[in-house]
Amino acid sequence: MFKTAESQTARALQPLLHDVVICVAAPAFAVSPRDGQLRGLRADGFYGHDRRLLHTVCLLVDGREPEPIGVQPLGPDEVRFTAVHRYPGGGTDDPTVIVERVRTAGAGETVLLRNVGTVTRRLHVELALATDLADIAVVKRGDSGTSAPCTTASDAAGLDWQTPTGRTEVRVVDKDTSAPEIAEGPEGGTFVWPRIVLRPGESRQIRLTVEGGAVPAPPGHPDAPRSAAPWAEPVVEGDRRLVELVRQGLGDLRALRLADPERTAPDGPEDQFIAAGCPWYLTLFGRDSIWSARMMLPLGTDLARGTLWALARRQGTVDNETREEAPGRILHELRPADAEHGHGLRVPSRYYGSVDATPLFVTLLVEAWHWGLPDAEVDALLPYAERAMAWVVKTSAGDEDGFLRYYSRTGGLRHQSWKDSEDAVRDAAGRRIEPPLALCEVQGYAYQAASGLAELLSARGSHEQAERLHAWAQSLRKRFADAFWLPSPDGPAPRYVAIAVGRDLTQISGPASNMGQLLSTGILDPAGSRDVAAWLASGELNSGWGLRSRSSKLPGFNPMSYHGGSVWTHDTAIAIQGLCATGCHEEAYLLADGLLDAATRFGYRMPELYGGDDRTPGSPAPLAYPAACRPQGWSAASGVALLGALLGLRPDVPSRTLWIGPMPSKRLGPLRADGVRLAGHKLTISAERSGAVEVTGLPGDWRYAVQPAAR
Repeated sequence: MFKTAESQTARALQPLLHDVVICVAAPAFAVSPRDGQLRGLRADGFYGHDRRLLHTVCLLVDGREPEPIGVQPLGPDEVRFTAVHRYPGGGTDDPTVIVERVRTAGAGETVLLRNVGTVTRRLHVELALATDLADIAVVKRGDSGTSAPCTTASDAAGLDWQTPTGRTEVRVVDKDTSAPEIAEGPEGGTFVWPRIVLRPGESRQIRLTVEGGAVPAPPGHPDAPRSAAPWAEPVVEGDRRLVELVRQGLGDLRALRLADPERTAPDGPEDQFIAAGCPWYLTLFGRDSIWSARMMLPLGTDLARGTLWALARRQGTVDNETREEAPGRILHELRPADAEHGHGLRVPSRYYGSVDATPLFVTLLVEAWHWGLPDAEVDALLPYAERAMAWVVKTSAGDEDGFLRYYSRTGGLRHQSWKDSEDAVRDAAGRRIEPPLALCEVQGYAYQAASGLAELLSARGSHEQAERLHAWAQSLRKRFADAFWLPSPDGPAPRYVAIAVGRDLTQISGPASNMGQLLSTGILDPAGSRDVAAWLASGELNSGWGLRSRSSKLPGFNPMSYHGGSVWTHDTAIAIQGLCATGCHEEAYLLADGLLDAATRFGYRMPELYGGDDRTPGSPAPLAYPAACRPQGWSAASGVALLGALLGLRPDVPSRTLWIGPMPSKRLGPLRADGVRLAGHKLTISAERSGAVEVTGLPGDWRYAVQPAAR
């Protein structure tokens, strides 16, 4: 066989997910091929708390695999695989035995055997099971663990696996099938039913429970919530695509919820948050969980409350180089155990290597305050926000240019904002740019955090502290304007914002989507917002299906890369929010219409990211990035973000005013949302085709005011 030089030095590659079926009930999930047979390949398996509990569950009927005919999602946490078992000598090509397997995340699966033929069938049924009990980091880097030996359970009703790091128990729990024969071995075990008799019209069900986890169990680690989802369920009327995107997104978010085992009071509510994404990031991620909560604020502040407390309890308190922890710094990632991700990346179980989670934490509290988070909660969380802001100011003061800049360390993440892949930052020539870097959107986050916290502190009577923060923010805004703009005589606007500046204020050239996240922060003046809007709507960045992460005209553009040209759902949604907030409705419509059209191609379960190829008349649907998480937290929340953006919702606590600036109805048509929450009150908001706006249900001391479209 011919071998290339590359194949001779091949390394393990991350498993692809483009053709798998995922069901999730955090912290559990299952990854399956479309025929439902788990064969120990790729990322297949049942998982819990980042541990693969089973990688093989292979069904044989009369020594043959059933023939798959379809897969049907039954909800975010459940999927049904249907197959048939045929008999070559049966006198008909029609299926006579139907096999239905329903796989449920966090529970196990059922196998239903149905005789739909006219003669009695005697079936020999086997289920082969095995596992490596691998950590999710091992699976993600494409490695396979060593097969774990199994033993028959002490009650003779199942199989057990045990290693120094994990355990699994599988039990047969049904009463309508005879007890199986059980075989154990070093590579796995087998359940065998040698003679299941099915008369015409009869059926038998086999039910397996799958339980297990890490050894020892991680103390104090978030787990499945025990209470209802902490948001309102709205009724949305209007563009069918938006209605379905909100509906599907809320279902996926319910499945991605986790709860902090600690509470602010023993009898207080659970502090729930949204895990970043399945399968790779089903845990607390500072940046991702914060953005999901921010996007969900129109449906209530309880999710923001839970997210803030889960992160506040883990806020940095000491200087620790390995964890990249520092006093005031907000967590990047929480895992049950330290993880070896490959390529030199070694992440501690509690890791703080994020430059943006800390200012985003501050802004989430400020925005939750505006949406009506109770004063007692705001006051209790305010000291954590002040410590976070102190980290931002101190870190910026230590920078030679006064920006919020990140530095990489051996073993940690090289890039520390949302574009955190190894080649996330490239210049206009396509060259990789290494840290230290001050990213443009991070300066926007810092400005927004300082401005918002200054407003909150002023409302609490801390005027001197508020004035200092306001002055710091204005100084940052001026330095930003002087350092980040690049001329572009041939572009859609005469200038654009550099993705970052390096040492000596060296600008990293090449238009990228990062500047779209500046629009909502306030760091740009109106002229700057218009220039950014022109770039976002241009064919270089607007693929027609959403916002590309990098201009298609630049060397190194790759529509199927992680950050070098693909479309990120949340990034597009954030840009749309900013465009609507700054009155750039024409540009917002172009991106929103493309994103909603893309949603129809993905069955409204938006992937983490997808291909950034040009949309042309008759072009095929976009393809998901092959290793993308789906469902993914901030992608699932993007529907609610769009709903709030298109209605133009902006509550203001000091003036007790809900500002509304809906997109002109000639674009996406009339829009109505019943179930928006403000200060605990249920609102109904309608934006009619005539341009009329109506709001009912406001708190007694609130009013609403309509902002006319700026453009």
